[in-house]
Amino acid sequence: MTPPSAIAHIIIVGGGTAGWMSANLLMQQWGGLGCRVTLIESTEIATIGVGEGSTPYLREFFRRLGLAEREWMPACNATYKCGIEFPQWSTQPGFESYVHPFFNHDDLSLGTRFFTQACLRRRGSAADANPQDFFIAAELARQRKAPFYLPRADGRASPPTDYAYHFDAGLLGQFLKSHALKLGVTHRIGTVAEVLRQENGDISGLRLNGSGEILAGSLFIDCSGFQGLLINQALGVPFESFADNLFNDRAIAMPTALDEGQDIPSQTRSTALSHGWAWQIPLTNRFGNGYVYASAFVSAEQAEQELREHLGPAAQDSEARHLKMRVGQVSEHWRNNCLAIGLSQGFIEPLEATALMLIQFSLDHFIAALEHAHFGRAGQAGFNARTRQMFEGVRDYVVGHYQLNSRDDTEYWRANRANRKISARLASILEVWDCGADFEAELTRHGEALMYIRPSWYCLLAGMGRFPGGLRPAPGGLISSAHARSALAAKAGEFWGHRAYLQQHAAADTPPH
Repeated sequence: MTPPSAIAHIIIVGGGTAGWMSANLLMQQWGGLGCRVTLIESTEIATIGVGEGSTPYLREFFRRLGLAEREWMPACNATYKCGIEFPQWSTQPGFESYVHPFFNHDDLSLGTRFFTQACLRRRGSAADANPQDFFIAAELARQRKAPFYLPRADGRASPPTDYAYHFDAGLLGQFLKSHALKLGVTHRIGTVAEVLRQENGDISGLRLNGSGEILAGSLFIDCSGFQGLLINQALGVPFESFADNLFNDRAIAMPTALDEGQDIPSQTRSTALSHGWAWQIPLTNRFGNGYVYASAFVSAEQAEQELREHLGPAAQDSEARHLKMRVGQVSEHWRNNCLAIGLSQGFIEPLEATALMLIQFSLDHFIAALEHAHFGRAGQAGFNARTRQMFEGVRDYVVGHYQLNSRDDTEYWRANRANRKISARLASILEVWDCGADFEAELTRHGEALMYIRPSWYCLLAGMGRFPGGLRPAPGGLISSAHARSALAAKAGEFWGHRAYLQQHAAADTPPH
């Protein structure tokens, strides 16, 4: 496969994770075919990097680059992620917390029971149906286990559970930069002073500040962050806010120490606070913490104080970093010869850790479009439609968390629950669940536009306790949460401890699984 002949020189504006992911994938794909890739990075513009998590899709990114976990994870203080825990989003008895797990082949039996019992409960039967009681990933998180089986006595290898990662975003950017340079990417330090245009609207080159040098290119990737230097400022592509759907527009990041006396957690924790939610991301050397909140409901000073109280003494000497978020997406992710990637194309608040997935998805589909000769307007329209669909699908799933909350302690949570400015798709999903109709058919009807697979929707709705009151006794033959948890606890004994696996993994010439 080859890129279009017109794509001889790709210029990426902006570094950080988005820029260096783009540089690596594009150079890996086309560098050997004569395509040049140059990345321009300004020392005047800081990148936004904190402790970050991913979805399992990131594993494919590293596979594409031929990078083993033992090569990149120790360099980025990375750990494994079995899922996300959501404490205090619900006040429903028995559903005060739930886990959105990544799934395992051993989940088939108990997972099938969970789906059956969730449907029984939404139709009025008192069946146990909290997903954290039925999936092995939730138990691995409770026991701080890695998503890998211990060696079997017969020498055969058992496949790992599905999993993702936690990592230091700044260190990941540095690692990807180093790898991109090895691939042959040209790195330039400079600030763009002027974007030069052709008569047809294409970008012809970039004039650098100070030297006045002009860098000419055939394809430009905007990784300039929320400023959207190329896509918004130069090309005038409008930004479409999701503020009507998602109220949160600020974040505070604050590191704390890791307890060396305990094993390392293997889950992200997203705890609901009074005006948003607090993340906790375990790295090998520290915790990354933060508070995502809505500035219309609480001041930055009040939010920082609440985060410090939430973290307790561990945060006493920690510095708080205040961030603004532009939540939404551009109306066209690809216009003329410019592709927006990362924060310049859009952002969904980090509740489900989708930022890198959105970058990777966009790049993968862009590469596919070019390699199938879809560089014209029809190809652009198809790419933009699919990318917009992806952003909207992720948005709907994240908005679902706020729609389903049952807190009543602040106006923030009441306003989120009462908000009717949601998509018709999400409204239909909630209605079908609530009325006890065919939920499987509803999910099938929306197809790939949902972005999240069937088990994830069940875990969200059941995990939040979205069930009717006045339940009648459940039929016989069901499994209790206590029995399911007991079975999972026994199964988790077959898995590595998280810290032990990371230590062995980092020192081994080959992965132990």
